[in-house]
Parts: sequence; structure tokens; C-alpha cells
Amino acid sequence: MQLFSQDEPYFLRKYPDTLNKPRLAWVVGGQAFVYGTSLTLLYQSWYKDYPQSNFHWFDDNNEWLQMDKIGHATTSAYFGKFGYEMYRWAGVERKKAIWIGGSTGFVLLTVIEILDGFSSEWGASAGDFVANATGAGLFIGQQLGWNEQRMYLKWSYHETEFAVYRPDQLGRGFWERMLKDYNGQTYWLSGNIKSFLPKSSKFPGWLNVAVGYGANGMLGANGNPSDYNGNPLPEYERYRQYYLTFDVDLARIKTKSHFVKFLLNGLNFIKIPCPALEFNKVDGVKFHPIYF
Repeated sequence: MQLFSQDEPYFLRKYPDTLNKPRLAWVVGGQAFVYGTSLTLLYQSWYKDYPQSNFHWFDDNNEWLQMDKIGHATTSAYFGKFGYEMYRWAGVERKKAIWIGGSTGFVLLTVIEILDGFSSEWGASAGDFVANATGAGLFIGQQLGWNEQRMYLKWSYHETEFAVYRPDQLGRGFWERMLKDYNGQTYWLSGNIKSFLPKSSKFPGWLNVAVGYGANGMLGANGNPSDYNGNPLPEYERYRQYYLTFDVDLARIKTKSHFVKFLLNGLNFIKIPCPALEFNKVDGVKFHPIYF
């Protein structure tokens, strides 16, 4: 494998010069199938057991120290990247593909917000709308301005001690905790260094610098309860964590294998473990030999 410094397509060596209608039909049909199936499964597993209501808003901006909002932005940005690549694979003109494909995540997550708005258990969140738009905007803006992604939102996870106390909120098994336990999640803004340097620079094209945000000590969304099912819970201080570290941009690894390139691009939302500095109000400055 070799390293490169341009955001190249990973479906083909070169995008089609003209619209490929059969491919476009596959893209649109595939999107419709994924949207429909996802929303149906979501409704069956999440919404159907709760009463419906008139559309309403719910202010959840203070929950989970805003970790969920960054998660929304990250999801929206990555759906946008893959939406764009699929439309370009179908031969859609670049700017149209950026706007249409880049909005894929925002559209899907907006539909979910609307479902939330009609559920009496929750409500549509203005904060989620803003986060979804921010993620889509991060992708669209870079693609319009640079024709590449120089900065990625990324995610990492590690097991914590908190989930065993609130399995209903934080997850009952490893895979569920990866999604629900915000104490173990860290979100990153990972920027490619070489893409901001002169083209003649010999700086490694794969090396990124990343800043991260996490939170700790959370047993509930807005605060920590004193007990769970009648059992007293430990007292934890809720606080924010900030990180500085390096990262690897997997999308900038060049390979002759289309499958490997697709795989590397697909996995690029995961932050590669590296030594990291952490800053928080409880411990001050901490050094992690390896942080994930």
C-alpha cells in the first residue's frame, strides 16, 4: 500500500463522465429500501409500544453533557460522505452529488426527529436538528471548498464502570453499551496535516492531529439518580474531558484493491488508538500511553 493526499473515489478508478442511469436507479432504489427498512424496524422496536401525540418539541440540550449531539453530527457527516460517493459512482455531476448525497444523513435523521415529535414519550429536538445540519454542513462545505475531506468527525469507545449500575440507560451488553454508554465514548475532530501544507511537502500524508471531547460520571441524562430499582447508587461527579492526540486517516491509504479501499473508507469514522493528553477539571492534565 502507498499513501496519497487526495480524496479519490473508492468505487472506481475514475468517476463516470456522464450519468449512468442504471447505476442511478440502483442508488435511489437502494436508498429508498434502506430508509424504508430502517424506519420500519425503528418504529417496530422503538415507537410502537409508546402512545402517540400531536407533534411537539422537547428540549434535551442539557442531556448527557451534549455527547449525544456530537454523535448526531458525526452520523450525519458520514451518511453524507457515502451518499455523495454513491451519487458520483452513478455519474451525477459533482455539485449536485455534493448537495444531494451530502444531505443523506440530515434527511434520514430529520425523519427520525419527526417520529420523535409525534411520540408522547419524547419530542422533536431543535438541538438534534442543529447537530444533524452541522454534520452535513461539515461534509458539504469541505467538498465544495476543497473537493476533499481534510477534517473528519470520528468516534472511539472503551468500557466503563458505570453501565452495570444503570443497564436500562447505559446498555446491558458490550454492543449495546457502545451505543448507549456516553461515558465510554469519545468524539474527535481529526484534521489531516499535509492537506494544509504545500504540495511539495514531504510530511506523511496519513498523519492527522485530533482534538477529542468526552464526558464522565454520568448515570442519567440530566443528573445522577440516587438509586436504581431501590438499590443505592454510588455518587459520581459529572465532568467534561478534552483530548489532544494524533490519528491516522485511513481514507488516504492508496491500494489497488477496490474492496480494501472501500473497507478503509468505511472504517475511517473510528479513531485509531494513540498516546493522548487529557484535560479535565477533576484530574487536571493526564497522559494516556494509549487512548481509545
